[in-house]
Amino acid sequence: MAKSKSEFLSFRRSSGREVAANFSGGNISSDGGILLLREIDNKLGLTKQVANILPDNRRQSSVVHDMLTMLRQRVFGLAAGYEDLNDHDTLRNDIAIQTSVNSDKSLASSPTLCRFENSMPKELLFDMHKIFIQQFIDSYKLPPKELILDFDATDTILHGNQERKFYHGYYHNYCFLPLHVFCDKQLLVSYQRPSDQDGAKHSWAILALLVKAFRKEWPDVRIIFRGDGGFCRHRMFDWCERNNVFYITGMPRNKILEGLLAPTMQSVQDVFESTNEKQREFISFQYQSKSWSRARKIVAKAEYSDKGSNPRFIVSNMSGDDDYLYDNIYCARGNMENDIKQIQLELFSDRMSCHKWDGNQFRLLLSSLAYILIDRMRALCLKNTQLEKAQLGTIRLKLFKIGAVITKNTRKIKFLLSSHYPYQELFTRILKKLVPI
Repeated sequence: MAKSKSEFLSFRRSSGREVAANFSGGNISSDGGILLLREIDNKLGLTKQVANILPDNRRQSSVVHDMLTMLRQRVFGLAAGYEDLNDHDTLRNDIAIQTSVNSDKSLASSPTLCRFENSMPKELLFDMHKIFIQQFIDSYKLPPKELILDFDATDTILHGNQERKFYHGYYHNYCFLPLHVFCDKQLLVSYQRPSDQDGAKHSWAILALLVKAFRKEWPDVRIIFRGDGGFCRHRMFDWCERNNVFYITGMPRNKILEGLLAPTMQSVQDVFESTNEKQREFISFQYQSKSWSRARKIVAKAEYSDKGSNPRFIVSNMSGDDDYLYDNIYCARGNMENDIKQIQLELFSDRMSCHKWDGNQFRLLLSSLAYILIDRMRALCLKNTQLEKAQLGTIRLKLFKIGAVITKNTRKIKFLLSSHYPYQELFTRILKKLVPI
């Protein structure tokens, strides 16, 4: 039988004193810093824009929680580290969470939030991404000279009987295969896909839509499409060449390519065997696959170390030194893989617990909204600070997870934050940037 909240729990003694605890502290929250999320969202207007396009087919006379409040409750909860809907059965009464979503009463329960997620139609996907793209465009005060669009697919492992689940041979599991598109660290696209299809499926159409949107806003911008070998598709290259878009992708190796690289590989192997130091050399040449409409530039890396040979190939229509194209342009796409991991591990985009396909797509978009909010806070408020390049989990821990005693009356809500919180100066600096005085 559970003990009452007022009954004390005993711990080992400390410095000769008894140590005891209970759960009768009242309005105390571990999420005092969640108010910063509220302010960055108010500055961007992000959740309000999304809420305006959410369909609401409920009987309005019975509605208790509006769509905007539930959307914020879910997005802010993810940003604060609460991945499970069940968490909200308790969080709904946390005054810090209530205040962050501009509510003065108990928030939605987990069953209500579950119905909210599962009520979202697939048509919402396109409209929400239009908001993502507009947020990206609005983040630039001056027209950018160059945009590098990073495309990558990843796996979301499934543990239930979700709609459209399939076994993927490469990932050795039942999974979805979402496609993400980033520009620098800004998220542009989070598109849920089943795993029984090509990893590059629909990337051509998405690229075309993005290029159209960006060229409409910035006619002279230079656009580069970048992806790994999974996006090496000749129709994509043909489209890029017709539409003045640059591309650089990985190129799967084959016997012909390895044969063309063989003399260079033998040369670096000979040098390694005489010096016992890792060697690498770049060459480029024209190559045309049977399915290609024309020959294209291949940059090949011949590398040899104590682990043996490591040949690599990329294909591009960009000019520049071979080593620069490989090291500084192509390999920089690895930063995007880290950002995808943050969405999955820190914002729980891999939490695909809905049975319905559309519900799981919406869950991915909720995690994406949380990512955009925190990333924009990082860009607008954390430059030249110790958190400028911090991971999302670090930002959450140091800015949102602040112990607070909360008092509330008819005129004021006070957050009495911990006196020993170590980032008080940074917190104050961020707030001054977000809230005009």
